[in-house]
Amino acid sequence: MEIKAVISVTLILFSVIDILGSIPLIISLKEQNKKIESAKATLVAGALMIIFLFAGESILHLFGVDVQSFAIAGALVLFLLGLEMIMGITLFKEDTEASSSSIVPLAFPLIAGAGTLTTILSLKAAYSAYDILAGITVNLIFVYVVLKSSDWIQKKIGKNGTDILRKVFGIILIAIAIKLFKANFFL
Repeated sequence: MEIKAVISVTLILFSVIDILGSIPLIISLKEQNKKIESAKATLVAGALMIIFLFAGESILHLFGVDVQSFAIAGALVLFLLGLEMIMGITLFKEDTEASSSSIVPLAFPLIAGAGTLTTILSLKAAYSAYDILAGITVNLIFVYVVLKSSDWIQKKIGKNGTDILRKVFGIILIAIAIKLFKANFFL
């Protein structure tokens, strides 16, 4: 396990999960008197990510898709997610009308959604499973802390602060997507 690799994976997943950019949705769920169980949402999201980290490649082989092709597809998805963040548009629709707000929409698709799962599998082309697992763990700790303190965070950074964070991480995400694309396209 390399510290530089763990930091890179952690930052990539942090950008994709975008828990800070999700604070308005979390606050909205609380305002609708929906109970948010921070530990439950974090554990379910973590389980989904870890299962996909270790079984995702087998699932791909079942469909005859190699990791490099999936990494390129993942890079394109990351690119589009970055565009969403920067431009304030919605390309990927999410169902936020579910009854359990700890699992849906928090654990899935907000924390461990398509972008996160695609990223995890794409990262396997460049990083070891241990580095990715460490990055997932660091992010899950951060997700838990944010879920627990979402009211306080919203008061401190405000709407403009949240918007700025979202756009900055959108640019980082686009740069990461281009790097993943280049690394897997020109083999």
